[in-house]
Amino acid sequence: MSDPVSRPRGFSTRAIHHAYDPYAGPGALNPPVYLSATYTFPTVEDGAARFAGEQAGYVYSRVGNPTTDLLEQRIASLEGGEAALVTASGMGAITSLLWTLLQPGDEIIADKTLYGCTFGFLNHGLARFGVRVTHVDMTDPAQLAQAIGPRTRVVYFETPANPNMRLVDIAAIAAVARRHDARVVADNTYCTPYLQRPLELGADFVVHSATKYLGGHGDLVAGAVVGPKAALDEVRFAGLKDMTGAVMSAQDAFLVLRGLKTLALRMHRHSENAQGIAERLAAHDKVAVVHYPGLADCPQRDLARRQMKLPGGMLAFELRGGIEAGRRFMNALGLVTRAVSLGDAETLAQHPASMTHSFYTPEERRAHMISEGLVRLSAGLEDLDDLLDDVDQALAAA
Repeated sequence: MSDPVSRPRGFSTRAIHHAYDPYAGPGALNPPVYLSATYTFPTVEDGAARFAGEQAGYVYSRVGNPTTDLLEQRIASLEGGEAALVTASGMGAITSLLWTLLQPGDEIIADKTLYGCTFGFLNHGLARFGVRVTHVDMTDPAQLAQAIGPRTRVVYFETPANPNMRLVDIAAIAAVARRHDARVVADNTYCTPYLQRPLELGADFVVHSATKYLGGHGDLVAGAVVGPKAALDEVRFAGLKDMTGAVMSAQDAFLVLRGLKTLALRMHRHSENAQGIAERLAAHDKVAVVHYPGLADCPQRDLARRQMKLPGGMLAFELRGGIEAGRRFMNALGLVTRAVSLGDAETLAQHPASMTHSFYTPEERRAHMISEGLVRLSAGLEDLDDLLDDVDQALAAA
């Protein structure tokens, strides 16, 4: 059935309906899951045309599947991008993209604070193959302007950053990179396209761990890249097909499609709960500082308001008493779950100094702006009063 309305559809409408017509075919309300590894060709000439890229159609599910294709169209629409590519994990998205964009002798400049596995891939992966990796504090665009040079091909950051919630001015960083013909890659996992759209602010590519808010239920592992179609075609046929093989399954694509339908609703509830928890923490004498862009005294609140629709569901705070206070707080939690992921219906907390970054020395943690008493919290969808009660009793134990 054709769409009788010509104006652009809203975010949630596109998250539910974009690129799928239930009246086509048997009329299934939900799109089918295509559980096929390979695809047939009417003739050898058709097969040759598909391999040459001269004919639309599917060849093998490592490069395309009708279910993953629908998810790609939907994510691209939500991010405001020309095209998208989905992968088996967030790291699959990052590695497939960067292996394609970079070659020996190139430089990537990344923010000082990154997800631990991204940091590991840059410094223990790309760096081994002749790519120069430089870290600067991208909360100050002048530092990027000073560091960037003729070898710089990619500028990479997260905003908000994992795990300490530092914000990067996307438009300002993109302006610096553009003057040097460097491509900007922004990790938008924390915000999702409902809260922030980096492409509209000048980024060239957006990456996601779709495991998190896009899936939303903690029952899958997935990733996505959004950007120009020609560039993503290269990523699909080089970085994904030949270099990483990080292919998303049709079943996981179906689950992410399901998650997208409630994304806007969930992001509002996540943000409301995070705001309430942040305000309670900020008033407690055992908490040295709370990093959350919804607080009135957040140093980057104005930036958050410019580029984020809501402050989001993630927050970080630093306990007085350092690493031992962090451990006591974590061990005292009852309703809040100790886990390293985020974006689930359940509220999750992690203490980097004793969990994800425990293999760093204290000096290395300081260099990457992760204090000993830092706790990262992903506000879930529970009733706020129950979450506050649990936070209060854990603070008493800290």
